[in-house]
Amino acid sequence: DPDMPFVPSIPEDQFILVEEGDSTTIPCRTSDPNAQVTLMNSLGKAVFAVYDSKQGFTGSFPAGSYTCKTTVKGVEFKSDEFLIYILRATPELPVKIEAIKTVYKTGETIVVTCVVFDNEVVNLQWNYPGKVKEKGLIKLDDIKVPSQKLVYTLTIPEASVKDTGDYECTARQATKEVKENKKVVITVHDKGFVHLEPRFSSLETVDLHEVKNFVVDVQ
Repeated sequence: DPDMPFVPSIPEDQFILVEEGDSTTIPCRTSDPNAQVTLMNSLGKAVFAVYDSKQGFTGSFPAGSYTCKTTVKGVEFKSDEFLIYILRATPELPVKIEAIKTVYKTGETIVVTCVVFDNEVVNLQWNYPGKVKEKGLIKLDDIKVPSQKLVYTLTIPEASVKDTGDYECTARQATKEVKENKKVVITVHDKGFVHLEPRFSSLETVDLHEVKNFVVDVQ
């Protein structure tokens, strides 16, 4: 089609996510298989890469915006703009689960944190006793400095005995079939269960250099 030398692209094709070090394809395809196409970066400079009219330009590209151009009968045409995002990812998926404490009383707030290191795009799911009732509140903090980490925080307000059980987070890389899961066991008691009975009064005196024992019965 001389009036539309570039095959129209869908919005999903214009945003390209690439892991560090991987090659990718900028899908500016042409309706004429013999068209001479040039890849341009955001500075208007030509970028060398292998071209296939059915696929586009393939290579390792820095993050940024790219446009393809071609000339038909002396008229220059430009493709849609393609945006490449470079993502940090590792072959393994380092995950750590943390709990402020593992024993709670009824009415307290349970807080469990799952931290994913050195990966920027991760799908993370929580499994916990109150998930069916959607009792948990989930927050994500994307920390870049001093190192990359995703901090997922699960909060259970007004805990009850029914919230006792396994709290598990499962992380999956968005671009690779790599997953990792971590678990912590949380216990919620109906009421406090420690009883202290001191064998001394609230005010005690001691002579200089005297050694005195303070005894407490714990139940």
